[in-house]
Amino acid sequence: MGGGLVFFAILAIIVFIAIIKTAVIVPQKTAYIVERLGKYRCTLDAGFHILVPFFDRVAYRHTLKEQAIDVPPQECITKDNIAVSVDGILYMQVMDPAKASYGIGNYLFATTQLAQTTMRSEMGKLDLDRSFEERTSINAAIVAAVDKASDPWGIKVTRYEIKNITPPRTIRDAMEKQMRAEREKRAMIAESEGERQAKINRAEGEKQEAINLSEGERQRKINEAEGRAKEILLVAEAQAEGIRKVAEALSGKGGVESVNMQLAQQYLAQFGNLAKTNNTMIIPSDLANVAGVIKACTSIVKQVDSRDA
Repeated sequence: MGGGLVFFAILAIIVFIAIIKTAVIVPQKTAYIVERLGKYRCTLDAGFHILVPFFDRVAYRHTLKEQAIDVPPQECITKDNIAVSVDGILYMQVMDPAKASYGIGNYLFATTQLAQTTMRSEMGKLDLDRSFEERTSINAAIVAAVDKASDPWGIKVTRYEIKNITPPRTIRDAMEKQMRAEREKRAMIAESEGERQAKINRAEGEKQEAINLSEGERQRKINEAEGRAKEILLVAEAQAEGIRKVAEALSGKGGVESVNMQLAQQYLAQFGNLAKTNNTMIIPSDLANVAGVIKACTSIVKQVDSRDA
């Protein structure tokens, strides 16, 4: 009785262990390769699965997520015989887990080595200066070559990115000197262009200033001329008005006598002033005329007085 219980207990434990060993839970985005008696049987997707005890086993486990593989630095010789160190990142994804299990022993190592050899080949086609500019084309060439070679392995290469292109120290120093010289050249060109533009601006300013000054001087002279012309016109109009008034006065009654009397008075006054201001007495050559003038003035005065009376 006791021996039978022990037997059933042992049998239950064996069955429990067998169930645990044969029950498989596959995570999401993961694939398991199952072999039966050493031969490929099936691929298990995400979910719960039961295997045949002692016959089936999980031989390979693959992730179906996109993987990023770091490609170690490698020495590449460019077209102009310069050794550079290049590293990158390879992005790939398992598309067929069975091919990835039986198509190649280690697809990660194989794709990394293939990316390195393709990189060396592509870098050998370019000069050092162009290699910095042609990163996109190099990446595309590596992706095309590795993806084509890894298709029998059930691997899909999505992209490749170059991280660093590191030339030797001497080459870097030479490139820095070249870049420094180029920057200095651009700086000198920019400075000379600035000086040239400044001189042009100053010349334009001086030209404009001279034009403005000449325009101002011209306008000033025009204004002065117009002022003088207007002054002359006003004087002439005033003189004409005065002459017209004199003519009107002469045409009136007693106008001629009044004018003659005024002329005689002015003549005598000016003659008297000459006598006062000079030590020498100025005597007209024709005294008869002077007497005639005085006589005329006296008669005019008498006539005017008698008329007034």
